[in-house]
Amino acid sequence: MIADQFPWLTAMIALPLIAALLIPLIPDKEGKTLRWYALAVGLADFILMCYVFWQNYDTTNASFQLTEKYSWIPQLGLSWAVSVDGLSMPLVLLAGFVTTLSMFSAWQVDRKPRLFYFLMLLLYSAQIGVFVAQDILLLFIMWELELVPVYLLVSIWGGQKRRYAATKFLLYTALASIFILIAGLALALSGGQQITFDMVELGLREYPIALEILLYGGLLVAFGVKLAIFPLHTWLPDAHGEASSPVSMILAGVLLKMGGYGLIRLNLGLLPEAHVYFAPLLVILGVINIVYGGFASFGQTNMKRRLAYSSVSHMGFVLIGIASFSDLAISGAMLQMLSHGLIAALLFFLAGVTYDRSHTMYLDEMGNIGKAMPKVFALFTAGALASLALPGMSGFVSELAVFVGFSNSPIYDSSFRTITVLLSAVGLIVTPIYLLSMLRQLFYGNDQVQMCIIGKEELSATDQDNEPAVCFGTNCILPTEAVYEDAKPREVFIALCFLVLVVAIGLYPKMATNLYDTTTVAINSQVSQTYTQIAETNSVLNPSQVAIR
Repeated sequence: MIADQFPWLTAMIALPLIAALLIPLIPDKEGKTLRWYALAVGLADFILMCYVFWQNYDTTNASFQLTEKYSWIPQLGLSWAVSVDGLSMPLVLLAGFVTTLSMFSAWQVDRKPRLFYFLMLLLYSAQIGVFVAQDILLLFIMWELELVPVYLLVSIWGGQKRRYAATKFLLYTALASIFILIAGLALALSGGQQITFDMVELGLREYPIALEILLYGGLLVAFGVKLAIFPLHTWLPDAHGEASSPVSMILAGVLLKMGGYGLIRLNLGLLPEAHVYFAPLLVILGVINIVYGGFASFGQTNMKRRLAYSSVSHMGFVLIGIASFSDLAISGAMLQMLSHGLIAALLFFLAGVTYDRSHTMYLDEMGNIGKAMPKVFALFTAGALASLALPGMSGFVSELAVFVGFSNSPIYDSSFRTITVLLSAVGLIVTPIYLLSMLRQLFYGNDQVQMCIIGKEELSATDQDNEPAVCFGTNCILPTEAVYEDAKPREVFIALCFLVLVVAIGLYPKMATNLYDTTTVAINSQVSQTYTQIAETNSVLNPSQVAIR
């Protein structure tokens, strides 16, 4: 180990992993003891994160901290190397917060609870491993490890097309992540130097521009699938549409952020020269994500698919911020990832609360339940307002930072900036329309009788395309037996945990930006200097060809 300290980061990874391995030893048939056990482990790990970062992390230091490094396979240069900086530390906290609350939201799981909580804790461990890995191969291993529990959680506890959605998710993410392995090997072996996969050492090396461009393109595909960049996003609506709400909370709240994290950590941090050439493409893809995701969301009748396409739209701001060459915009991109993680997890949780009552995700089968569930209506409205970037909420601050930062970027041509901002503004107009119309259809103004799609007939279905639906969280009941009770204290508490943070960050953004600004400024300074060096020596770089001055 590099520093004379307790291995805190390793402990954060090991705690949920060891706890998951102990689940088979817990005597419990109905899952009541298991749910308390899983919640206690998740909460303990989150408290550990808060304590360690409060006591040992210096927000004014842009370099890696709490570094732990052990030789693992020295012949291959592979080490157990973990550390955090301003880029990873907030995302570790986000992962701990969202995953703990998602396990609390799965309080009524009644099908294979032992396996369910085992997978949730395993996923908890893998997520932290991705964000703290300082070794590229270790990051790849954790990245692949995270796929297994997600696949099983969707394919076992999902909806009628759960296996199709889970398989699609696995194929997309597993095949794309191969580029992470290829990039790691290429960087480690490049130049005939000593083999190493340590990101700090790799960041000090220089690579041929042709190699950087090839590796950047491959990593863009790998992280673009996770970030749901158009056209690599198609797994996301299917996965959200079929996954149970606790799993959707993690998919939207944490897993999408791995894509943005990877782009900043590897593409910007290790391949700054290639980033100069790819930056305009990222901006264009960001605009497409915003506009396409907004209009596609408006056309969805399935509530969770609508929210999924909304996530596609919101991730467009992350792309624009990453490609901006602006301190303010890249800070906004990080804030957008944190803000969207909280808001999306809240909305998918409330979608699950509504599903527990109505037993349908289709908006045209809902309506007239606002009076019966005023607390759910109030919480859902607050979440929707946060998602459409209402002033005073975190989403407003993050999107405004991206817009202002990009608009004032000295790198891009003024006409390119103007067109980008105008087209992105279309997404801001569409977002309130599809979110507010969803609330109207869900709670008011629909004469349809509330229906239940998980009934006795569906349970015995053997259709080749639609597998039997799985009851999650509640027993299967018929429509006439549905009870539209309001939110319970546990559900109100979970929703308020998200809302309090969303409002707090919206009113005082520095509570979030102070955690990472030092690091994002350092990263942006590096890529900006690289741009300046290339612009002075490369005549290819001009406004007419790449929209950059």
